[in-house]
Amino acid sequence: MSLVLAGKIAWAVMVVGWYLLRWPFQRRAKKVALSDDRMKLPERLRLATATTGLGIVPFVFVVFGEPRIADYTPHPALFAAGMVAAIFALVLFRLTHKALGRMWSVSLQLKQNHTLVTTGVYSRVRHPMYSAFWLMAAAQALLLPNLVAGLAGAAGFGLLYFSRIGPEERMMEQAFGEQYLAYRRRTRRIIPSIRRGRQ
Repeated sequence: MSLVLAGKIAWAVMVVGWYLLRWPFQRRAKKVALSDDRMKLPERLRLATATTGLGIVPFVFVVFGEPRIADYTPHPALFAAGMVAAIFALVLFRLTHKALGRMWSVSLQLKQNHTLVTTGVYSRVRHPMYSAFWLMAAAQALLLPNLVAGLAGAAGFGLLYFSRIGPEERMMEQAFGEQYLAYRRRTRRIIPSIRRGRQ
């Protein structure tokens, strides 16, 4: 099996794994009433951009091999690193969903009787779900030997992350006040610190 095909298969398995991990939580989340829903046009555009970069563009490459002009020769070390990133991404996806439970939401939303989750992986980082998506974007870039398809994930998700993270943290601060501010002071956004309490 060629590295190109192996990378495509690994990417497809990662995406299917992500969907299977999320599906039961997404199904249950629809049954929980919302107390704050900020799913407006800007948020829909962010989600569409991320979906395009992490899903549609790489799918076109995996299935149709386009755009061929952006292909490059794959390397075993890049493939191996991509596999490691994909595995870590899926493990982190599972841990974040498990920690959030009924508090999980795909967008800027708060559930009725929403509680601030600070346990599990959330004890070290405030946004481990975003950490998982960054790992997924890195895996895509390493597994797919095509500059457009590979880097589309980082571009699409990067736009969502950098335009959403500020409004999301402000929403949490408004909802939880000093509790969230104290939590923010002792954690980092997406990369855990060796020294606890460091921003």
